[in-house]
Order: sequence, then structure tokens, then C-alpha cells
Amino acid sequence: MADPILSLTDVRLTLDGNAGPVDILHGITVAVSAGETLGLVGPSGSGKSSLLMLMGGLDRATGGQVTALGRDLGALDEDQLAVFRRDHMGVVFQSFHLIPTMTALENVATPLELAGHKDAFDRAAEELAAVGLASRADHYPSQMSGGEQQRVALARAAAPRPAILLADEPTGNLDGANGQAIMDLLFGLRDRHGATLVLVTHAPELAARCDRVLHLADGRVIDDASARAAE
Repeated sequence: MADPILSLTDVRLTLDGNAGPVDILHGITVAVSAGETLGLVGPSGSGKSSLLMLMGGLDRATGGQVTALGRDLGALDEDQLAVFRRDHMGVVFQSFHLIPTMTALENVATPLELAGHKDAFDRAAEELAAVGLASRADHYPSQMSGGEQQRVALARAAAPRPAILLADEPTGNLDGANGQAIMDLLFGLRDRHGATLVLVTHAPELAARCDRVLHLADGRVIDDASARAAE
């Protein structure tokens, strides 16, 4: 693979627990190509979300190297990481993490304003329309359903046109119909903006739509295969 957009080399993560150090990830090596969709699957506690957080610089590896767009994330301080994520990454969580005192439009526009975009609200309105929420722009999170809130979170992540889109159980809090809609929107955003998509999921139907699926167990990669070839 030439010039991967994400690269992890012998990555390890150890956290301090009540009974002493706990090894979360054990020597993970994986590379992700630009424009690829990678699903991270495995049982609870296998390290999927921890691996995603390391890819986004939201946690720091205790060993090995994580690079994104050619930058060594371990060499950046917290402020530099925040700017890097703002400019190059979008992150979607299972819990929507919307700002309750802001409307949908303001939630989506906020990262654009922080990045200095003069057209922040125009772009935010465009992204809300793309996820089918143009009519809900002036509503607050408490006035929206879970599915609608996750759509706002997707619009917020996509609005800065990130090169890398990370999603942690994006359908985990949703019913079947809303989960399917979010799946379609995730891949639609990938297609519209050309972003590389890495997602953690327990949903087999979502993993099956990825180009590759990385199976984890006990903090180790046990299989790395084409999802479509496995169908």
C-alpha cells in the first residue's frame, strides 16, 4: 500500500487499573488507504473503540507509532492534536455529543466557525439538508429524536470536509429503521466528500458494507479481510 492515510505500527495501549496496569492493545499494525472504508469488529472489550480513539489522536498509544496524513500523532501536543482533528478529521460517537443549548444549525456550524470559515452557516445548512434535516435547523437537541440527533452529529462531522471520518458505534443507540438510515448517510457522506471511513460496529450488515473488516479479540487483530469477499 502506497502512502496510507492512516498507519499504525506495533501500537500498544496500557492503562492503569485498580489492580495495576491493564494491557488494552497488543502490537497492532494496520494501514488504511485513502478513500477506503474499514470496519472494526469484535466482542465487547476487544479493543475496537480504543483503537479508533488512537487513530483519531483522542488517546495516546503507550507504544508503537500512529500516523495520519503523514503526521506522527504521538509527536503532537494536545493543542496541535486538536487543530489537526479540526482540520482533517470528523468523529461520530454512539452518544451524539450535541451541545444542548445550540440549535441543530449552530451545532453543525460551530466547528466551521472555529476553523475560521466565513460561510460556516451556509455550509452547515447545506449539510443539514444533505441528511434530510433542513426543516429542523432551528430545533434544539431536546426537540429531536435520537435518529435526528445522530443525523445532526453526522452533518457536524462532515461539514469541515474531513479527509478521515471516524465513527464509534454510530447506530448503537438507534432502532432498525433509524440505524439503516444512518448507515446510508455514512456511506453517502463518504461518497460525496471522498473521505476515508473507519467505523466500530457490532452490526454485521454495517460491517459488510465496508471494503475491509478488521476482527479484534483481546486487543489483537485476529483477521483482516475484504468484507465483500467474505460474504
